[in-house]
Amino acid sequence: MENTDGGMVQSQLPQTKRKGAFFWDLIKFCLISLAVVIPFRLLVAQPFIVQGKSMYPTFDDRQYLIVDELTYQLESPKRGDVIVFHYPVNYKEYFIKRIIGLPNETISISGGKVTITNTENKDGFVLDESYMSDNLTDKSPITLGPSEYFVMGDNRGASFDSRNWGAVPKKNIVGRAFIRLVPLKDASILPGKYDYTNE
Repeated sequence: MENTDGGMVQSQLPQTKRKGAFFWDLIKFCLISLAVVIPFRLLVAQPFIVQGKSMYPTFDDRQYLIVDELTYQLESPKRGDVIVFHYPVNYKEYFIKRIIGLPNETISISGGKVTITNTENKDGFVLDESYMSDNLTDKSPITLGPSEYFVMGDNRGASFDSRNWGAVPKKNIVGRAFIRLVPLKDASILPGKYDYTNE
């Protein structure tokens, strides 16, 4: 009869030692997984669920987002970015809004238009918000500090934002909306990203 080699292996360890080795390997796997997942969760990205309609129609209630926490460690937030941040009045609460004004700029709202004044545009320019349908109520100009941002929800008529409670300090920003996972039909990368064209 022909002798064939099926490539099988047999453990030389007793049964109890094999069980101990398996559990030790399982513990090592769990520890390594935690060592990778926990820093990723704390420093790179974390999940959030949208609550409310302040960003509608860009984001709807109960949509599931992954927020990128790393990018703003390497570069500054940009106008048009959708960010998640700690509410300045209550640090335990998280809000999601769009960045409208950048540090050291003056933002004024008049005649339903947002005007930005900065060092490059000393006479100011009207923000191109062709994606918006709401009319804005006039608001006295607000000048931002060197680390402050002016934010508003896309559903302007239903948004509680910088028009009500002022600027967002950079230290309060958690990160930018990076991935929308749920619902699957709306899944996308950098959802809500808008590049203003008139700067």
